[in-house]
Amino acid sequence: MNLKRALPLLLITGAAVTLAACGTFSRGPVGNTSVPEPAKPVELSRYTGLWYEIARYENSFERGCEGVTAVYSLRDDGLVGVRNACRQGGVDGEEKVSEGRARIVEGSEGAKLKVSFFGPFFVGDYWVLDRADDYSWSIVGEPSGRYLWLLSRTAQPTPEIRQTMLNRARELGYDLSLLRETQH
Repeated sequence: MNLKRALPLLLITGAAVTLAACGTFSRGPVGNTSVPEPAKPVELSRYTGLWYEIARYENSFERGCEGVTAVYSLRDDGLVGVRNACRQGGVDGEEKVSEGRARIVEGSEGAKLKVSFFGPFFVGDYWVLDRADDYSWSIVGEPSGRYLWLLSRTAQPTPEIRQTMLNRARELGYDLSLLRETQH
């Protein structure tokens, strides 16, 4: 193979290895060493729409974010559209938006998704670990136990709903001391 043909492949491989290495340095602590399987099936038609992040495990891609929201939509191609937004530096800060797509993991009854914001090479797990029967709140995680999100349909859920989410996250094995409340 000549150098002109090999160079693009080497550059792509090098970039992928570098990005993967960077990803390992920014990981947060494990807040759950035994992440459970999702508790309930998810009807995506009921899950779609606007969600407000109430609390999360801090992570590099949301550092400094407040007013975090996620909008999920059903796409014509069978995938789920994902639009995440936050206000950088405070609730009045500049809006930062990330758009991606997700596919349902076969056999998961809609509770597990593979989400991508950067094309097919960077795919993350999104597990709806539990949710309210009326879809008013959900608890989202992934298998490593490093990420956790508490989501609500309202920016200011009642104290009872907030406590229900916290109690349920604790029952699922999560360390609540690692949670960071999101300001709205």
